Amino acid sequence: MAFSYIGTMVEIDEQTVGPLLKNVRLSLGMTLGEFYGPITEHVSNYSSIENGNRKIGKRKLREIIELYNINREYLASGEGQKILSVRPYLLPGRKKNIIQSEEREPVPYYNVNLADIDFSQADIFQEAPEFYVNFRPFNDCNAYLPIYGDSMYPRFSSGEIIVIKEITNYDVIQWGEAYLVVTDERANAMATVKLLFAHSDESKLTLRSSNPNYQGDIVINKSHISKLYIVKGKITRSQL
Repeated sequence: MAFSYIGTMVEIDEQTVGPLLKNVRLSLGMTLGEFYGPITEHVSNYSSIENGNRKIGKRKLREIIELYNINREYLASGEGQKILSVRPYLLPGRKKNIIQSEEREPVPYYNVNLADIDFSQADIFQEAPEFYVNFRPFNDCNAYLPIYGDSMYPRFSSGEIIVIKEITNYDVIQWGEAYLVVTDERANAMATVKLLFAHSDESKLTLRSSNPNYQGDIVINKSHISKLYIVKGKITRSQL
């Protein structure tokens, strides 16, 4: 069996590493396109790689590892932390941790419940962030927020952290994907994370929990939405 050395003293089998890459991808809540899109145009090839039917190239494997800061030890043995912990440092005069950014600005993490956020403000995040996170695939997002409750289980578990990006065109929706939907008083001024689906009336949206124990859809008018954010992915607290 051929082994490749990726990094120091870590042997990664290029033929069988695919299922472990899949585990990493699923832990981030990302689709094949979202996960591999930044490094290749041939995303469909990676389905075979993840199933163990195709060998991944050395260069592509290295790019994926570097892009997501994947723990090489995990890819070699299947054990341990999948994503390496970020390394915070304190900027002069700051009390909170900042994660150093190489390209785009890092994204703030707000340790608040959605129910406690005043979404009526132009800048909804009035509180100072607890820290910033530099994770390049999500650095185009607006904020990291914790999830509470189990209405979105198994898509998101209580205690996990989602990363959101604001959407301004409500006519371009990725059906079946999770969104943070914020409505005005005409729709009870709610802020909820739900899966979005098309409605027979194009002026409306259907909101649905991913937990089958939460039955019943919510239907809202698009005109009642004050803010809309797609959930680009998730992380666990251990990854911070």
